[in-house]
Amino acid sequence: MLKNKENQPSMSFLDLFQKGDIATKLSFVIMGAANFANRQILKGLIFLVSEVGFFYWLFRSGLHSLEMLSTLGTRAQGLVYNKKLGIRILQKGDNSMLLLLFGIVAILVCILFAYLYIVNLRSARHLYELKAAGKLVPGTKDDLRSLLDERFHATLMTVPLLGILFFTVLPLLYMISIAFTNYDHNHLPPKNLFGWVGLKNFGNILTGKMSGTFFPVLGWTLIWAVLATVTCFFFGILLALLINTKGLKFKPMWRTIFVITMAVPQFVSLLIMRNLLNSSGPLNSLLINWGWIDKPIPFLTDPMWAKVTVILVNMWIGIPATMLVSTGILQNLPQDQIEAARIDGANAVQVFRHITFPQILFVMMPSLIQQFVGNINNFNVIFLLTGGGPTNSNFYGAGSTDLLVTWLYSLTVNTLDYNLASVIGILIFILSAVFSLMAYTRTNSFKEA
Repeated sequence: MLKNKENQPSMSFLDLFQKGDIATKLSFVIMGAANFANRQILKGLIFLVSEVGFFYWLFRSGLHSLEMLSTLGTRAQGLVYNKKLGIRILQKGDNSMLLLLFGIVAILVCILFAYLYIVNLRSARHLYELKAAGKLVPGTKDDLRSLLDERFHATLMTVPLLGILFFTVLPLLYMISIAFTNYDHNHLPPKNLFGWVGLKNFGNILTGKMSGTFFPVLGWTLIWAVLATVTCFFFGILLALLINTKGLKFKPMWRTIFVITMAVPQFVSLLIMRNLLNSSGPLNSLLINWGWIDKPIPFLTDPMWAKVTVILVNMWIGIPATMLVSTGILQNLPQDQIEAARIDGANAVQVFRHITFPQILFVMMPSLIQQFVGNINNFNVIFLLTGGGPTNSNFYGAGSTDLLVTWLYSLTVNTLDYNLASVIGILIFILSAVFSLMAYTRTNSFKEA
C-alpha cells in the first residue's frame, strides 16, 4: 500500500536549506524572508521585528546580563579614594540580586527567541512544501482567519502562557537559583555581594550545622501532616455516620451547627483560639476559678502541650469539611448492598468495615493525598496559633512547633538567610511531589481510571 504524501514526515532543516529557493535560504538568516516572498506580510513582520528587537537587546544589555550571571557582581558598594577630589567617595556597587534576576530573564529571552527562530524555519518549510506540491499558499487574510477559527485556541493561550512564563516560571527559577548562592544575612547586596557556592547549602542542611534543626523539624512536619490528616478524616467520617443514623431527629440542624465553623474565616478562628488558650486567657482563668487546676496549663508555651494543641485546634477546623464530603458519599451509597449484608447477619461494625468505609476511602483517597500535602505546607494553623513557638535554643531560626514551611518563612523574614530558605523550599517540593506521585499512582481511583 502506498503511503499518503500528507502523512510523510517533513524534510529536515538541512535539506530545506539545500533544496529551498533564495527566499527560503534567506529565512535562515533573515527571519520572515519566506513569508514576505509569499505575501504573508504580517507574519513576516512579526518574525523580522522579533529578530531585530532580539539582537538590539542582545548587544545593548543581553550579553552583559549573561556575562554578569557567572559572577553575580564584582564591585561592592563602599567608600573608595578619588584621586581627582582627594577624598573618599561612595562607590555605587553591583547588585547581585538584580544581576541574578536579569541573567535568568536573559536566558529565558534567548530560549524564546530560539523557539521563535524554529517556528520561522517551520513556516518557511511549510511554504516550500505547499509550493512544491502545487497547493495554494495562504495569504495574510487566510492566516488571520485561521487564528480566529481553527487555531483560535492558540491565540487565546498566548497571553496566559507569557504570564505563566514571567510570573510563575521566572520567580520559580529565581528562587531555585538562590539555593546555589551564599545569599544570607552576611551577603546582602549592594553593600555585600553574594556569589555561587554550588551544593554547599544543601550539604549544610542535610549533613552540616543546619541538620540539627532540619531533621527534627522535618520529623515534626511529617508527624503533624499524618495526625492532622488522619484525625480530621476519621472523626469527620464518624460525625457523618452519627448525623446520618436512622432515627436521628433534626439532621439539618446538627449539620448546620457543625458547619458554622466553616463560615468563620480560618484566621479569625485561630486568633480566637490563641487568645482562649493563652496562659492568662479565659480558659485557664475559668479552670483556676473553678478549682480544677492550681496553675495555668501551658497550652502554647510548653513544646508537647503546644503540639497537642495545634492538632486539636486543626481538628476543630478540618472535621466539618470532611463531614460534609462524607455525608454526600454516604447518601449515595448503594443501599441494596448494605441491606443484603444486614440480612446475612452483619452488624453495624462489619457493614462499616467491609462496605461503607472502603467506598468512602475509594472516593476520598485523592482528596486525602491532597490534604496530606496541604498539611505539610499548612502555614496558617502553626503561624497564627503558636507562631512556631515555644522557642527552642537547639534550633536555628525555628521553634518547637515550626513546620518546614514556617521555618522557611522565619529564615526569610527574621534571619535573612535566603539561601537556606530556598533550599528548604526545594526540599519541600521534592517531598510533596514524590509522596503525591507514589501515593496517587497506588490508589484504586488511579488504577480504575
